[in-house]
Order: sequence, then structure tokens, then C-alpha cells
Amino acid sequence: MRLAVISDIHGNLRALETVHREIKAAAPDLIVNLGDCLSGPLWPEETAQYLAAQNWPTVRGNHDRELAETPAADLGESDAFTYQHLSETSKEWIAALPATISLESDVFLCHGSPSSDEIFLLEEDGGNHFFPSTESAVRRKLSNVTAQLVLCGHSHTPRVVRVSENQTVLNPGSVGVQAFPGLTATGSPHARYAIATRQNGRWSFELRAIDYDWAEAARRAEDSGFAYWAHGLSTGFAADAIGT
Repeated sequence: MRLAVISDIHGNLRALETVHREIKAAAPDLIVNLGDCLSGPLWPEETAQYLAAQNWPTVRGNHDRELAETPAADLGESDAFTYQHLSETSKEWIAALPATISLESDVFLCHGSPSSDEIFLLEEDGGNHFFPSTESAVRRKLSNVTAQLVLCGHSHTPRVVRVSENQTVLNPGSVGVQAFPGLTATGSPHARYAIATRQNGRWSFELRAIDYDWAEAARRAEDSGFAYWAHGLSTGFAADAIGT
């Protein structure tokens, strides 16, 4: 079995299109999407239409849930931008996404952690930063999930963590956003995704970072009035982290 794993697109259609082209060349058995699909000042409606047409197994992220459940007047600025640019059909699509998905019995999909789309499974929230969780903390957050492979996103940080001989957690990183204040700074603007391959009952992983037209994405954010997004998209560093 060979899985392509994507997460945290955040409406970055250009990154998604490029990642999808490379994934198709790799010919996996299945593509799965770990949520936070649309939120951001880029191409939310176009991304929603693209994803709906693919019909990949997709779990909802915390921003997907916010778009579906929070009154429009109470949304944060990037979610508010997204909501204003979504069709009713796309709002219905995002609202219908499940919180978790189990593939067969040995692959489990979530956005943050099995219990919450806002809890980092592999990291701890330090307020204005995060840091890696201990082995015991990851096990605690997994709770009663026993799947051999657990897939999560949310932190935008590519990681493979072996919890035990029989369980591994994979975060593929973010397709669309490589830096955001207080969350992550990968240090390059490349789009991230992962390939997970099961052979003879064991999983191996490839964490991939690929080139795409991030200059166009940055211009789109700038034109939408989100300069701090533009900086992160074009550099992989959060603007406030370097004093700009």
C-alpha cells in the first residue's frame, strides 16, 4: 500500500496543483488530506472546487470547523476573508467533512490529534511557539487509537515519530503555508507533502519539499491585504520573527 499524504493547504491552489502533479507521477494507491483546506487570503473558492472534484478522503481542520460553525461576524481575519469568498456549495462541502477517518484498521487520519483539531499531536503549545512532545505525551494524546500508522497535520511541521514498535505518527507538513507567526517557520517556501509505503507489514516514509510558484502566491496575499502572509509564503520565515 502506498499513500500520498497532504495537509494544511490553506487555499494555496498553486502549491496544491504542483503537489498533485508530482503525486500523480508517483502513482500512489490513495491520496489523503488532513484538513485546513481553505483558510487564507489566496484562492479559497478555487481550492474548494478543486478538492471537491478529487473526492480524496479528507478530515476537517480547526479552520475548516471555524468556517462551518462560527458566525461570520466572529471569524478571525483570514477565516473571514475565506468565508466571504466561498460559494454556498463550498461551505456545504467544508461543513460535511468528518473530524477523523479510519482507513481499514491500521491507518488513522486526524488534523490535530484524535481528540481535538486544535491539539498538536507531536508538539506542545508554548504560547508564542511550540516544541516537540515527549514520547509519553504523544502516547497520552493518542489515547485509545491503536492504528499502526497515525496521520496528523496542524503544526505545519514535517515529522515522523515512532511511538512504539507497532505505531508511527506522520505529519507531512503543509502544502500551502511554510511560515506563520507563533506556529512554524520551515525556512524555505517549498510545498510539503509525504509518501507512506507499507511493505511486508512495515511502513517507510518520504518527506518531500517541492518547488512551485510561491511568488505568485505571495503577490496574491499582498493584493488581498495580507502582507505578513506574503512574506512567509515567499521566504518560509514568519515576518514577526525577523522584525519585518
